[in-house]
Formats: sequence, C-alpha cells, structure tokens
Amino acid sequence: MTAQLRGDNIRFTVYDLAGEAPVPVGVVTLLPDPSVRTAEYVIMLAPESRGKGLGTAATRLVLDYGFHITNLRMIWLKVLAPNTAAVRAYEKAGFRAVGSLRQAGYWLGQVCDELIMDALAAEFPGPSVIAA
Repeated sequence: MTAQLRGDNIRFTVYDLAGEAPVPVGVVTLLPDPSVRTAEYVIMLAPESRGKGLGTAATRLVLDYGFHITNLRMIWLKVLAPNTAAVRAYEKAGFRAVGSLRQAGYWLGQVCDELIMDALAAEFPGPSVIAA
C-alpha cells in the first residue's frame, strides 16, 4: 500500500502483489476526527479483486497505521448487513459489530440495515508491523 494525504484524510492505494508486478486494485481511506482521536474507515476494491484476502490484509495494515502511527483510539465503519463477506473480512481484521442503523441502506434493490463496526486501539494486537 502507498499512502497519500488529502486534506485531513489519509488515503492508501491497495495493490495485488500476486503477479509479476504490483497491480493497483483499490483504495482505503481514513477520515479522521482529530478532536476525539477517531476515524471513519472506507475501503473500495475492484470486484475482480474481492475474495482473495486483500481487503482483510489492507484493513489490518490501516488499523495498525491508525493506531500505532497516527495515535487514533477508535476506528469505525458502516457496512450493509447482507454483505456477509465484508463483515467477515472486517471481523478478521479486528473490527466488531456494535450496532445498526435500521433500514438505512439498499442491497440488491431491497431495504436493509447498515451495521456499525468499530476497532479500539486498546484491543488491537501489537507489536506494529509498520512501526517495527
């Protein structure tokens, strides 16, 4: 991953390293609120790159960066409840479900809930692979 600063936002490009050359396959963004040391997490991966573990790996690295480099205390996200593959990837990376926004989204044309998930610095395992 490579990092870019966009205003207060922190953006990373996600690369697939499985081939002969790195291929960019997505973007991850942290939207920080420095006054309370939290950030919203957003990831977008190309459809053909999903299901390969890239989302989980990128999410772990961004949590590591957020907690160990930028000193955030909590990172949160929203995900559509029927997107079970994304929910599993977020849980593997260190997020946990903490609530929902009822009927806040659409999945395949049907109304659905959005799950709210968070990860806490105090619960994130170390040592950091980035700071090492």
